[in-house]
Amino acid sequence: MAQVLEFKLPDLGEGLTEAEIVRWLVEVGDVVAIDQPVVEVETAKAMVEVPCPYGGVVTARFGEEGQELPVGAPLITVAVGERAPSGGSADPGAGGPAATGGGSPSARDGSPSSRDGGQGSARDGGGGSGNVLVGYGTSEAPARRRRVRPGRPLTGVSARAGAGGAGPDAAGNARAAEAGDPTGPVNGHAGGVAVDDGPVPVISPLVRRLARQNGLDLRELTGSGPDGLILRADVEYALRAAGRGGTAAPAQPHAPVPHATVPHAAGAAGTARPSGTAAAPVTRSSATAAPGELRTPLKGVRGAVADKLARSRREIPDATCWVDADATELMRARTAMNAAGGPKISLLALLARICTAALARFPELNSTVDAEAREIVRFDHVHLGFAAQTDRGLVVPVVRDAHARDAESLTAEFARLTEAGRAGTLTPADLTGGTFTLNNYGVFGVDGSTPIINHPEAAMLGVGRIVPKPWVYEGELAVRQVVQLSLTFDHRVCDGGVAGGFLRYVADCVEQPAVLLRTL
Repeated sequence: MAQVLEFKLPDLGEGLTEAEIVRWLVEVGDVVAIDQPVVEVETAKAMVEVPCPYGGVVTARFGEEGQELPVGAPLITVAVGERAPSGGSADPGAGGPAATGGGSPSARDGSPSSRDGGQGSARDGGGGSGNVLVGYGTSEAPARRRRVRPGRPLTGVSARAGAGGAGPDAAGNARAAEAGDPTGPVNGHAGGVAVDDGPVPVISPLVRRLARQNGLDLRELTGSGPDGLILRADVEYALRAAGRGGTAAPAQPHAPVPHATVPHAAGAAGTARPSGTAAAPVTRSSATAAPGELRTPLKGVRGAVADKLARSRREIPDATCWVDADATELMRARTAMNAAGGPKISLLALLARICTAALARFPELNSTVDAEAREIVRFDHVHLGFAAQTDRGLVVPVVRDAHARDAESLTAEFARLTEAGRAGTLTPADLTGGTFTLNNYGVFGVDGSTPIINHPEAAMLGVGRIVPKPWVYEGELAVRQVVQLSLTFDHRVCDGGVAGGFLRYVADCVEQPAVLLRTL
């Protein structure tokens, strides 16, 4: 028997609430294996391949490339059936009742599935892979807890799966009904036939919350989405009609009307959507560009950077100090190290080693401020972020446990993260958790800068370009390799004496690398 399961955009972690579809990796009709990536999405943090926890045949996709979807919106539906005797793929058109207790033993007891080309627990009985993927886990496919009333026609995915086919949210709908929730949980795109007093199909948790906050009963609405799915535009129209539309977006040309005003006509034009087509996009109001203007949405990486920089300026009382340093000896030391053979050592890696040694002497700067508790939180490890400019915008990858790495290991990790940043394959874990940031803006050909602290960190070291300049060396004027160093710090975590001591120690190590050896 085949069972149609719906896979929704999962919680990708780090408080992300939406993602943009960059590229579909499967087509309708393709056979997918358990945990196979099915779509590539771009979040405010990075590009992420999202794996599907079910194995079977793709029956529908929701969303076009370039479209933003909220967490919880449907991505694909997968027809999952019992394993054929020959191990063939599931038949997406097979009908029959949904499994209520089936599945392989591994699926029932929650253990990870077998990796036999996607023919594991999900294929055996609709179970998920059991693996923790990207910010979410998978489990056995939900069993139906309620029966469809006799004589009630099947619609949407359930009709395609066959009479009695269970929708992916049947278990969640039953839980909502048992808890007395009149609106119920997110129900996808009618992926399960509810009885008259059951939950209402809504496209996302954000839409359900909007209705709840404004005291709107979703049962009073007729959805304009596929199979009667209630979209955000439906709720906003109803709020405007009821005089509560303070948060509603401007009316759309196709906006529906409340059920109480105009009865719903089953099968009306524009409401039905065939399998494999995209769900309605998440729309946002925007001003129309005037002649001569070019408007670029602040979204994705650019939007995340804008939000973080604004928050840093708003919350952190920062100050900056700077000093010029003679980097001639540091450059000579690097040349000698690379001439000795072995992997090449980058200048950024040497500066990182100096940073971690300085933080060991001035740990106040390796901290953050817990504003709610009014406490300074100091870390015993250094997760070193470094600013990297990419085609997709500014990113700050993080080198974990930089204090425990040597120059060779730091060089390799910087190279790996930089390449991943340029390719857009950095994961959320690669971009979060930093405790201190090193910003080498000298690569842009500038001498100095007053950088904005990478919130919620407490400090950032800036390094300008290294150029030949006149310098007094051993009492005589000479041409030396000079660099400007700047430290921007949170004045709540320390006073100027600590910040000046940190920066002076960094400059001493740059001018005389032997100073660093005494601290190792």
